[in-house]
Amino acid sequence: MLTAVSAADAVASSAEPRGKCVWLTVTGKKVAVRRPAKDEFSARPNSPVNHYVHRGDRLRSCVMTFNRGGPQYRACGRYGRDWYVVRGGQIPTTCVRVN
Repeated sequence: MLTAVSAADAVASSAEPRGKCVWLTVTGKKVAVRRPAKDEFSARPNSPVNHYVHRGDRLRSCVMTFNRGGPQYRACGRYGRDWYVVRGGQIPTTCVRVN
């Protein structure tokens, strides 16, 4: 079990970019950046939309959610479960290309 100190250290270390960040290029025509609910770790297909990004926009992400048991979504013509965390919310992995 994690103690409060080790949990805080884990969160701090994952929040600090240490060369593991990636640049993403949006491949979908118009993609919603969704904000998860306060009690959820990851966004869902019906989470509220924070803003939209368009094809060709470049975003930076240092964290990715892995929802192996979470709900499946269909976005940009493909099925997926994982989301990239970007400024303002989370974006489906199926709608971006890693550069």
